[in-house]
Amino acid sequence: MPSSSSDAIVVDGLNCARVSREQMLRTLEGGVTAINLTAIRPPHDFATAMPALARSLAVISENSDIAVIPRSVADIKAAKAAGKLAIILGAQNSVVVEEDLELLRILQRTGFRILQPTYMERNTLGCGVLAKGGDDGLTEKGERWVGLMNELRILIDLSHVGYRTAADVLARSKRPVIFSHSNARAVCDSLRNIPDELIRAAARTGGTVGLTPWPPMTRHATRPTLDDWAEQVAYVVNLIGSDHVTFGSDLSEGTYASEEQWEKSFGPRGMYPEVTGVMGPWFTFTCRMTEGFESLADTPNLHEALKRKGFSPSDVDKIMGGNLLRVYAEVWGG
Repeated sequence: MPSSSSDAIVVDGLNCARVSREQMLRTLEGGVTAINLTAIRPPHDFATAMPALARSLAVISENSDIAVIPRSVADIKAAKAAGKLAIILGAQNSVVVEEDLELLRILQRTGFRILQPTYMERNTLGCGVLAKGGDDGLTEKGERWVGLMNELRILIDLSHVGYRTAADVLARSKRPVIFSHSNARAVCDSLRNIPDELIRAAARTGGTVGLTPWPPMTRHATRPTLDDWAEQVAYVVNLIGSDHVTFGSDLSEGTYASEEQWEKSFGPRGMYPEVTGVMGPWFTFTCRMTEGFESLADTPNLHEALKRKGFSPSDVDKIMGGNLLRVYAEVWGG
């Protein structure tokens, strides 16, 4: 069984795939109903980003027999009933609206429902976790961004965001805030993981923390297993309770067509060596994912790992989708 119960909805809190019919079918095969898709990649200004977005929209439209863009939780539930994949439009960097924050209104009307303020580095809203010169926190423009995101009911995601900037957003937002794919730094000492105080702060907003099996955030010295991922889940559940913990694959299926492309981007000497350069020699193109989780078709293996860790069927259902659906409903509204 892909899920703990036949009517449970599984949600991947962050997915970086290059969408295709094959990828959609693999996702459905794994029992996944919804993914938060990074629909603008790489990050660009608004004009440059539009062709990338147009491509994603075209592929989804061409496969409307198996995919839909949801604008509400009701749409996700309808997709589940129809056996379709709900592809939530998202972006991991708000540089796309830096020139004019009012562009958020266009993204929201297009169907965007989840956005991060920054990705790794500094922009005019705030700082990413690898910002040169340190994290100066949320800017005045960033404060206006938070207010407009709340007004438009777009969910704020703080993965990749610097600790001070993230804390500022968490203190300012009037709606729940999530980390879609950020593990506990206390368990795995990666710059991309987050400290306990941010985990607790996200829960206090009513939001969630999504645990990812991506190896640089799970285990460094040797190739991680899904039991290592389940250990991350258990640690965070112990901190904030099972109502505030979720799953984000951070999978990039189809994005890197060759080993050379992967090495330039996320290999040990890629774009962010502070994160990937700490990995052991095992971390290669062929072993770039956690053992047992190569694609979303392998999602049932995550359920089994949680069960081995002692989680009840109801907790597994919440972690694998129910908690995000609750937050989506609260932020997006009807």
